[in-house]
Amino acid sequence: MNAGAPAVAIVGAGPTGVLLAILLRRRGHRVTVYDARPDPRFQAAESGRSINLALAARGINALRRAGVLEALRDAMVPMRGRLIHERAGGSSWQPYGSRPDEVIHAIGRGDLSRRLVAIAAAECGVELRFEHRLEGADFAAGTASIRDLRRNILERVPMQPLIACDGAGSQMRRALREARLIEVREDDLEHGYKELSLPAQATGDYALEREALHIWPRGGHMLIALPNLDGSFTATLFLPLRGAASFASLAANAAVAQFFDADFPDAAALMPARLEELRDHPTGLLGTVHAAPWQHRGMVALVGDSAHAIVPFHGQGMNCCFEDCLVFDACVARHADWEHRFAAFYAARKQDTEAIARMALQNYLEMRARVADPAFRLQSALARELERRHPERFIPRYSMVMFHADIPYRLAERRGRVQGQLLADLAANASRIEDVDFAAARREIETRLSPLAQERSSVTKL
Repeated sequence: MNAGAPAVAIVGAGPTGVLLAILLRRRGHRVTVYDARPDPRFQAAESGRSINLALAARGINALRRAGVLEALRDAMVPMRGRLIHERAGGSSWQPYGSRPDEVIHAIGRGDLSRRLVAIAAAECGVELRFEHRLEGADFAAGTASIRDLRRNILERVPMQPLIACDGAGSQMRRALREARLIEVREDDLEHGYKELSLPAQATGDYALEREALHIWPRGGHMLIALPNLDGSFTATLFLPLRGAASFASLAANAAVAQFFDADFPDAAALMPARLEELRDHPTGLLGTVHAAPWQHRGMVALVGDSAHAIVPFHGQGMNCCFEDCLVFDACVARHADWEHRFAAFYAARKQDTEAIARMALQNYLEMRARVADPAFRLQSALARELERRHPERFIPRYSMVMFHADIPYRLAERRGRVQGQLLADLAANASRIEDVDFAAARREIETRLSPLAQERSSVTKL
């Protein structure tokens, strides 16, 4: 790369920061990425802190356009639907979409990070500086303070520009807020999570259906499990932080055993380390970050979770961040200077990220409670049938979010509200899908919903 090419610094070598580095490098920029953690290529990922990732259409679209998707294919496990585990021991299948290609892919966070870092370094020439921690920023001088942890040397890095992809706990977002350059609101959820393991059987086979996201919905809390390549599942328990059934109430092994035996008996039989993991693994916190704006004077910008972290209940955290990278890259192509690029990125994404933040919170209630409700199941089946009959006007909100990268989040949310009321009205007096008046459904759809293509063309999109 030409030494005179424009230089960009990125803080954060997670999947978002590295994917953005790859895109900017392909555009001709010299890119240096800083991260406080050790290089994931040479150190095992820390267990107990991450939620397994679900890759859907928006993330896949971004990886494809960055030219890295095929290098990740063999790390992806398809999930074709939800398998709902009832308290009494039965289970039911809920397909994700209406078409065979509408699947979500589980991928391990550590494996994804290692592969993206390897591609960025070996194929793209991105300079990666691990064990370099952002400690502050001088916005008057236009420099960031980054400490080389191995040599304990503090470096001054010019923010010309610096892009912060340093996650939900972003140090750069904190620095901007403390300097009163942006406004930030962090809405903490009163629920947390712990990562648990569900190992493969002695034969190496999966103990549960492989191509499914498993959910044990229990009203106020839930357990989920996503498949890994080695026959195991990564399970995550979501639970209130305080109260009768909470992480605070599970301090003793006897309480944990009683809780699992009562609420998740089939899962408990497959999780031999559950007592130790509940005791030893840290409790992860959940919340939503709202910041405005996401940049300062063409000097620094926030991208991904550092700008708009969301709760994980719609499987869109990583997908939304990867879509950020595509939009940011498009803004770099369209504008000549960083101040206009940053402003255009914020304008293009703010409404969409607020929309998916709201939908992710709503989906928590759906996952932990509504998926077990017969009325919800009827409406889900009805939604798929209406999509089959009226694909130009009706696509279920979940499908718009997960399988249609060309539909902005804000449009999925807006149409989803109309469709939700329509489904409730049509199913109000029905106990099975055959009871629905589909002639009336057609009239209501044509009255309440404009053709999707028509509405989509009026909304900013990639």
